Amino acid sequence: MIFDPNVILKHLPEIISGTGVTLALWLAGMALGILIGFLVATLRRYGGRLIDLPLGLAVEVLRGTPFLIQIFLVYYGGPFIGISLDPIPCGLLGLSIYAAAYYSEIFRAGYASVPHGHVEAGECLGLTQFQIIRRILLPEMALIVLPPSVNLAVILLKESAVLSIITVPELTTTVSAIGSQEYAFLEAIFLLAIIYWVIVECAARLGRLAETRLSTFRFAAS
Repeated sequence: MIFDPNVILKHLPEIISGTGVTLALWLAGMALGILIGFLVATLRRYGGRLIDLPLGLAVEVLRGTPFLIQIFLVYYGGPFIGISLDPIPCGLLGLSIYAAAYYSEIFRAGYASVPHGHVEAGECLGLTQFQIIRRILLPEMALIVLPPSVNLAVILLKESAVLSIITVPELTTTVSAIGSQEYAFLEAIFLLAIIYWVIVECAARLGRLAETRLSTFRFAAS
């Protein structure tokens, strides 16, 4: 078997398109996951046991089941309850919900890491709960939640390959189809590994840069 780079060059537009779909779904799913996860963590902290218990159960179910099973349930089980989605919206929904479960736990840990005395000081100054979250909790927990958030972002990127199961035209689907069409499975697998590695490295470096900048800012502010 001979490695033929011409196969990659021949299908370069399709590969670029598939990479674009992967990046778009990853970034959108991560952004929605962060927003939903933060909302869930906040509701669990301030909503009382009647809200905390069902949300906690939902988070544990999502964290305790494989993403592959979840995306199957959304795509193939959705029509049974009147929810019929095309592959791309279904993939985005599944990835966002999966991310939200993990991000909610990251934010919940971030909330717990802030000394209670700081919150009490804000209450003594007459700050509302929203002001306490925005002006005390979020700034103090930012540096704590950033490293696990970056790690989760990397995991979400790799999990996005699962969306090929429901025919989302992302990177894995596209490159796998090229490999089958051209009988170039080695080239396809090698290319997939390289592209994912490059994206992961870029995300990790950006995360470390953000962490350094945030650490410098907090040091200067203190």
